Amino acid sequence: MYFFTRPLLARELKKLARENLGKPLNIMDDAVFKSMLTANNEDSRIALRSLVSACTRRKVTEVQVLNSELIPVHRNAKQSRLDVHVTFNDGETANIEMQTSKSNDDLCKRAEYYAAVILAGQLPKGKMYKDIKRVYQIFFLNFILFPQSGKFPRRYFYQEAEEHERLSDTTEIIFYELPKLEQQFRDFQAAKIETKNLTEEEKWCIYIKYRHEENTDVLIERICQKEEGIMHAEKAVKKVSRDLRMYARRVAEMKNSADRAISYSTGREEGKTEGLAEGKREIAKNLLTKGMSLEFIQEITGLSSQEIENI
Repeated sequence: MYFFTRPLLARELKKLARENLGKPLNIMDDAVFKSMLTANNEDSRIALRSLVSACTRRKVTEVQVLNSELIPVHRNAKQSRLDVHVTFNDGETANIEMQTSKSNDDLCKRAEYYAAVILAGQLPKGKMYKDIKRVYQIFFLNFILFPQSGKFPRRYFYQEAEEHERLSDTTEIIFYELPKLEQQFRDFQAAKIETKNLTEEEKWCIYIKYRHEENTDVLIERICQKEEGIMHAEKAVKKVSRDLRMYARRVAEMKNSADRAISYSTGREEGKTEGLAEGKREIAKNLLTKGMSLEFIQEITGLSSQEIENI
C-alpha cells in the first residue's frame, strides 16, 4: 500500500487526506508536489524529466531520484532535507524546492547553502575538481522575493562584478516567483494568448500555481493537451488523489470497525473501564499483525505508543 512504503511522505499525505478530502489537490502543497514527481510510476518519471528539462533549458533523457537527506559536511553541521533531489544525463544534479510562504530566514542564502552542500557531496576522494558536475538549485515560490523586478524567472551564477564574465557554469540558482505570472494567466484565461505563446517554464508554473483553483479546468486541460510532461503530471496527481480517497475510506472503515468492537467489548464487560481498554488492545493487536504503522494504530485506538509496544 502506497501510504506505508515511505513513512515521512505517507504521514504528510494522510494529514492532507483528513484536511482536504473532496477538494482539488494543490500542487504547491509539499506532499503533493513531491508525490507528483517522485512516485514509482511512469507518469511521475515522465513529469519529472519534463520539468527538469524546462527548468534547465536542456533536453533531459534520464532522471534518477536521489536521497533527500543531505549528508552534513561535519558532525555539528545543520541537517537539511530536500524536496526533490535528482541526477540526470551526465551526472549533473538538481534540487527542486517548493516554498509557499516567506520565512524569517534568508532564502537566498539557503539556496546557496543547498547548492554548495550538493556540490561538495559529489566529489569523492581521489577525483579532480574538473570532474565536478553542474548543480541546479531550483525554487518555486508562491510569493514575491524580488519586488524590484518583474523578471521571470531569475537565474544566478558566479560572475565577475563589472564585466559579468562567468567564473564557471558549475552552480546555477533559479527562482520562479509564481505570482509574477498573474498577467500571463489572465491573458491565457481570456484567450488573449495561446499555449504557443508561453514558454515551457511558464506552462509548468501556471499548471503548478492554478491547477487547484475553481473554474480553471478547461485552461489546465488545454495546457495538458499541448505539453506531454504536464499531461503525465496531471495523471500522477490524479493517482495521488485516488490514493487519498482510498485512504480516507479505509480510515473510516477501520474506525467504524473499532467503534463496534469497543462497543461490544464494553457491553460484554458491563461498561467497565477495563473492558474498553481490552477492546482497544485487541484491535491494536490485530492491526499490528497486519503490519499497520504505529501512528495509524494510535489514530484508530487512541492508545499511546508505549501501550501499543507492550502488547
